[in-house]
Amino acid sequence: MPIWLTAGLWGLLGASSLLLGAAVAFVLRMPRYVTAGIMSFGCGVLISAVSYDLLEDGYQEGGIWPIVAGAVAGSAMYALADWAVSRAGAHSRKRSGDQQANAGQGGGLAIAIGSLLDGVPESVVLGLGLLSGKGISLAMLAAIFLSNFPEGLSSALGMRTAGRSRLYIFGLWATIAVLSGLAASAGAAFLGGASPQVVAAVSAVAAGALLTMVVNTMVPEAVEGEQKLAGLLVVVGLLVAFALSNLGET
Repeated sequence: MPIWLTAGLWGLLGASSLLLGAAVAFVLRMPRYVTAGIMSFGCGVLISAVSYDLLEDGYQEGGIWPIVAGAVAGSAMYALADWAVSRAGAHSRKRSGDQQANAGQGGGLAIAIGSLLDGVPESVVLGLGLLSGKGISLAMLAAIFLSNFPEGLSSALGMRTAGRSRLYIFGLWATIAVLSGLAASAGAAFLGGASPQVVAAVSAVAAGALLTMVVNTMVPEAVEGEQKLAGLLVVVGLLVAFALSNLGET
């Protein structure tokens, strides 16, 4: 199977937890602190996977400067794009309360664009990981899957509170999942012959975008819903992902 197709399938799998989270939101009545706790855990998993599977590995392959330049560029690009979609009504796309009810007339489209903005860097990372020949990173896949689950859960709760239909919510997440798979395919297809320095820089761009996404969109929901345990759950998530990253090396 071609690498680009394999990457696309892994990207689709990682994004499929958006649909799983949305389904749970409709089947179970989960307290706010539970969804916030899951979000906190997902923050820790994603931070660890980005740090050790992207930045550290990228440094080993390409050196420090591609990492620094790529991470700063990725953070700046994500922050600018996030500011644009937030002004259009997507600033509460990961929130589970009634914040999305005030998204405005264009809020639905803005939420879709914002969710895609969050998902693309994650999926590109999976595609790039296959290019190294090491296979898919279990920690990175787990990080993406676990971080998407609370996003699907929280956003579905918020969109349901805002009066959006099940068809709209599940259609949105299905579209984002498919586009995420395509982004993973593109990452593997277009950078197949790139130098280690280029791959390291692109990985760092995705890493900077992902870390900025965690702070801008995931942490507010996590801390607001579960202030007392948020920090502990972030640490637990980080340690779980760190253990997955080093699985089989001890």
